[in-house]
Amino acid sequence: SGPPESRCKSSMATAGSKRKLEDLSVDEFLVSGFESGDDCDSDEEVEETTVGLYGTGKKSAGATQEISSKKKGKASQHKDQLTRLKNKDPEFYKFLEDNDQTLLNFDDTDSSEDEEDSKYHELPSHLEEASSGDDDEEAAAATSEKSKKSPDTIKVTEKLVEEWKAAMKKELSPRLFREITQAFKAAVATTQGEGEDPGRYRVEDSSVFNALVSFCIQDLFHALQKMLQLKPGKDKRKVVLPSSSPRWQKMQVDIKMYLAGLVQLLSCLTAASVVIAVLKHANQMVPYYLCLPKQCRHFLKQMIKQWSTGEETVRVLAFLALNKICRHKQDAYLNPILKQMYIAYVKNCKFTSPNVLPMINFMQRTLTEMYSLDTQVTYQHGFIYIRQLAIHLRNAMTMKKKETYQSVYNWQYIHCLYLWCRVLSTLHPSDVLQPLIYPLCQVTVGCVKLVPTTRYYPLRMHCVRALTLLSQSTKTFVPVVPFLLEIFQQVDFNKKPGRMSVKPINFAVILKLSNVNLQEKAFRDGLLEQLYDLLLEYFHTQASCIGFPELTLPAVIQLKAFLKECKVANYCKQIRQLLEKIQENSAHITSRRQKATFGVADQAAVEAWEKQTAEEGTPLTKYYSHWKKLREKEIQLEISGKERMEDLDFPEIKRKKHQERKEEDKKEFKDLFESDSSSDDESTGFKVKAKNKKAGGGGKASDDDDEDFLKDLSDMSSEEEGGSTEEDYSDDSDAGQQKTLHRPKTKAPEKLSQLDLQELAEGDEDEVEDLEISDED
Repeated sequence: SGPPESRCKSSMATAGSKRKLEDLSVDEFLVSGFESGDDCDSDEEVEETTVGLYGTGKKSAGATQEISSKKKGKASQHKDQLTRLKNKDPEFYKFLEDNDQTLLNFDDTDSSEDEEDSKYHELPSHLEEASSGDDDEEAAAATSEKSKKSPDTIKVTEKLVEEWKAAMKKELSPRLFREITQAFKAAVATTQGEGEDPGRYRVEDSSVFNALVSFCIQDLFHALQKMLQLKPGKDKRKVVLPSSSPRWQKMQVDIKMYLAGLVQLLSCLTAASVVIAVLKHANQMVPYYLCLPKQCRHFLKQMIKQWSTGEETVRVLAFLALNKICRHKQDAYLNPILKQMYIAYVKNCKFTSPNVLPMINFMQRTLTEMYSLDTQVTYQHGFIYIRQLAIHLRNAMTMKKKETYQSVYNWQYIHCLYLWCRVLSTLHPSDVLQPLIYPLCQVTVGCVKLVPTTRYYPLRMHCVRALTLLSQSTKTFVPVVPFLLEIFQQVDFNKKPGRMSVKPINFAVILKLSNVNLQEKAFRDGLLEQLYDLLLEYFHTQASCIGFPELTLPAVIQLKAFLKECKVANYCKQIRQLLEKIQENSAHITSRRQKATFGVADQAAVEAWEKQTAEEGTPLTKYYSHWKKLREKEIQLEISGKERMEDLDFPEIKRKKHQERKEEDKKEFKDLFESDSSSDDESTGFKVKAKNKKAGGGGKASDDDDEDFLKDLSDMSSEEEGGSTEEDYSDDSDAGQQKTLHRPKTKAPEKLSQLDLQELAEGDEDEVEDLEISDED
């Protein structure tokens, strides 16, 4: 064995004949007897490890000194290399000083194990992204550029907009279009607050904003069409898509930015005139939206919002855009658009008033036109939503709670029923939609029968009107008349009203009546008018039917019974007129039917006969056409907010306030008492003195008596007014007035002479007569 020094020397002596340890295979390494030809470092390390583990023996001082001298030599060599590097390449050395100090300030006491291990690559514990000095400089430059972005943006001025306008007239280049779209984006960003990034440009003045937006919506479309070289095709109904242009790919990013800004601008505008101008431009840009699905979805969402909530012209323009998109990309957009439009319709018909009703009718008509684009899709939507209405009705009929009743008896439910009646009647004849007629009629009839009370007569009128529309257009018999005739039996039209009201009840914008309404005379007037209208409309739809006499027989019997019982002249006049027209039409049909040569079973001959009768006209249809014109004018007045009372030239009654009446009456009675005192002076001087003494001591009492007396007069006048308004319904009103005339006599002052009492009583009668005449005038 021997000491380590001898072993190291012997191994070094044979180093030339032996290969390095790293060049040996496993078998050669085992055969060689753990000898290395490189140096004795490995043997020293093995021995050190053995000694450290088992605690036997110590390292010799010589070996330690030799190893440390070897380590010191390598470190000094590395330092010399760094010194030469500093002289040879000072820039790189400076870079190392700035970025990697650990490389220069290395530790001289590094172990030899690290030097040995550094020959082999070891995986680090975690990976780091490598970055060069150039990348760091670029990142720093980007950060500084971002921090300086806001002050370096270009301010848009009216002069700059004019320059763009002049340049566009010559030719619109892609670079110019990019500048305009970026400026437009900055203008739109100002409407969204500080959160939006305006980009390269900034718009600070409202005049610049108006100039830029008006420039874009007026001139940009035609210039863009010219730049993309898009020409209209021979078929004007077919849209030429911009994606067919060879320049589309180059311009697509900027066009996306502009279209998104246009939708964003529409979402924040409030002035109707500005919205109309932007919508007209958006209608021009519809082909561009068709080429970009994401922007098109945002655009459709905004159009549906404008269609359901905007003003009249705004709604029309939004509908035109929706219809145009659906016609050209029906497969992609029709189904979701119909769904969103129906939901928007339901949301915006929750409340109904004379001003809102025309907008609801507009949504019904336009939505019906959208459903007409594809009857297959319409059947799917109609089946789902009519079934939904039926489920609400079933829950209300089975649970019988207030909440379930309210889920049916509301404006949204009624307007949905009327919408589907309009859709099925407009799209008839359609074999696809024909199966939906029966369930819709059943749901509507069930809605009428749910709560058949007097308070919900207006709701019944709406349902009857919807069923009449459906029956007329689809040539389907719906038993509507019984719902109207039973009202004649349930309401007592001869009953005296509990209170009077001048303003009529508008049945078109209410669903139920209050208890106060049921006591008013206007309720019976309006109800009879509605019955007259609905019966006339329904019988007009059946006027040319070959079975009209038999169809109207129950109604004729009921109306004759009503005329026998009713004692109100105005009501009898209307019903008698309706009855005469029905009987006249029945006689006309009977006379024509007697000349027929075909049997009842011949369906084709019956239809031909009814068609010929309708073309020639019947007495009821002629009367209905004349009545309809007058009725439409009256409805327009009601919708516009004008009451029918404005057409009547009633004199205005200007009533004075109670305090003003008191002051004027005080003056009158003051003159009256002065005349009494002067007459006393002329008669006897003694009585005058005594009277003056009494007046001086009780002046305040006499003033209080005057006020009480005036108060009694005002009460008496109000009672007279109440009695005069009920002259038509009370027989003993005159007797009541005679009683009230003598009331003030009992409240005369007590301490007055008999002559004064007589004069005061005479004066009172004169005053009462004057007040009564003035109040009646």
